[in-house]
Amino acid sequence: MQATPSLYVFDLDGTLVDSALDIAEAINRTLADFELPWVDPAVVRGWIGDGVGALLGSALAHAGSTLQVVEVLPRMLVHYQDTLLLDPQVYPGARETLQALHQRQLPVALCTNKPERFVAPLLEALDLARWIGLVVGGDTLPQRKPDPEPLLHVTGHYRVRPAQAMMVGDSATDLHTAQAAGMPMTLVSYGYLRGFDPHSVPGVRVVDDLRELLGPI
Repeated sequence: MQATPSLYVFDLDGTLVDSALDIAEAINRTLADFELPWVDPAVVRGWIGDGVGALLGSALAHAGSTLQVVEVLPRMLVHYQDTLLLDPQVYPGARETLQALHQRQLPVALCTNKPERFVAPLLEALDLARWIGLVVGGDTLPQRKPDPEPLLHVTGHYRVRPAQAMMVGDSATDLHTAQAAGMPMTLVSYGYLRGFDPHSVPGVRVVDDLRELLGPI
């Protein structure tokens, strides 16, 4: 049994918050600007997790467009901002878990590939910000997940060794980031799995509800 982590580092989209419908709306508004066909939100859900550039690249490839991401990205960011708070949903148990960790005086950080300027408004709107001490977004550092540097930046900030912390996420990207950083990992069974089976990874805990983190590990 592992000792209680000294620090928890959560992914955002697909782990704490379900924002897939809002992100899909941003994608479809962007595609419409360039007279490209609408995409089913269920398809867009399978593209989320590697940052806005990768998301947009997937959408353009799906549309068979020859447009480059750099050409379309400014419009995408406008729509991303406009749709950020349409209807994001906090996953069951997420708010209670963050609050409980805060009450136990265990620091909580966020490591996401979402651009940093979009994170704070979302956290504030969903009443999650007060329990999160540090945010590392997809453009906070030159590197982003799955590079280990964002996690190492968090552990350096809190002066905690990676082995003493816990990464909590929903994707293979999160898993690879934690492995590269030498940080224990907990995967959620929901979120934006993109065909990834969290139960297929030996030695990694899988939870159906974040409140399971509050019991024995």
